[in-house]
Amino acid sequence: MKGGHAAKEKLQGGVRPPARLTVSVVLPCRNEELTIAACVREVRQALAGSGVSGEVVVVDNDSDDNSASLARKSGARVVTCNERGYGAALECGVDVALGRYVLMLDADGSYDPSSLPQFLGCLRQGHDLVIGNRFRGGIEAGAMPWKNRYLGNPILSWLGRVMFGVAVGDFHCGIRAFRRSSIRELRLQSTGMEYASEMIVRARLAGLRIGEIPVILRCDRRERGSHLRPWRDGWRHLRFFLLFSPHWLFVAPGLFLACFGLVLGVIFAGAGWPSGRGGMLLILSFLGVSSGYQFFLFGMMTRVFGVENGFLPEPSGYRALFRCFTLERGLLAGALAGLAGLAMLGVMVAQERTENIIGSWGLAGGLLASIGLQTILTSFFFSFLGLSFRKRR
Repeated sequence: MKGGHAAKEKLQGGVRPPARLTVSVVLPCRNEELTIAACVREVRQALAGSGVSGEVVVVDNDSDDNSASLARKSGARVVTCNERGYGAALECGVDVALGRYVLMLDADGSYDPSSLPQFLGCLRQGHDLVIGNRFRGGIEAGAMPWKNRYLGNPILSWLGRVMFGVAVGDFHCGIRAFRRSSIRELRLQSTGMEYASEMIVRARLAGLRIGEIPVILRCDRRERGSHLRPWRDGWRHLRFFLLFSPHWLFVAPGLFLACFGLVLGVIFAGAGWPSGRGGMLLILSFLGVSSGYQFFLFGMMTRVFGVENGFLPEPSGYRALFRCFTLERGLLAGALAGLAGLAMLGVMVAQERTENIIGSWGLAGGLLASIGLQTILTSFFFSFLGLSFRKRR
């Protein structure tokens, strides 16, 4: 269990359910006293109708109403999660679940648990994770705010498909099922709403098989507002996508900036110090190449950090990278680039061409010196990040 997600369990009648269950249905719950009892009853009916052995686990996430008591009276196991957050609550529930499979859904009555057999069917066919798709199954009128239905969910789901290559149409559906052992091996870290995205992305990066089935989103039965904060939680999902995709966060923008800068530099090469708009474009050329190179280096370091700490899968050629890129080679390349740049600047000063020191050749020399320094510093940090790799080897 992750630090800070400690769970305390209150058992109905003081007896644990029998071990080796087929499925555990986990419901995160915070102040859901109007809906939790009905949800637990629906889940128990679904379990009875499907003919599988199962349990209902309600994770009380710092409720200050009677949610936990009502859930217990309705026949659920009640687990108290000490850390607030959707992801923290679900992680606690998964940790204590006794089933081989886990079905998770919200405790506000917005999802129908009678779709349990369809989820289990996909899992038994070899899928590790099965996501519900509300856009294929149907959304009742008023069940989803327009900004979530037409902006947030479609855009973020599209970004998830593009950035990670996973064929999931509804990244944020609140009902999904998975093999408990497979998801626990991922060691998910998110404590908030972005837990839903992390589950899919980490499963995809780990090579797990992901499926999808249509589900219907019902209007929730509570009288208060949703815990969801669309703009804040949308940003948290997007932030997670970027942090787990160094290619899109660093490498792709870096290549664009470097190519942009090189094109401008070639256009004005040898033109001395252009005046007006041309001079500004020459400065942009310098900034583009320098910034693009820095973006690329950050992408490489982020990838190594992610792999060494278990957040990202080890890409092909990763081991060869450390055999080819050594600290000594990096220092040599950086020193050569830096000295070449300083030599260009020195020649211009020696020839008393200081009035043109910030012209195209002067900027080129400064760029080489800057790239050399960046390469030297990155070589040290890159070598430091690779210490755990060499230790494993």
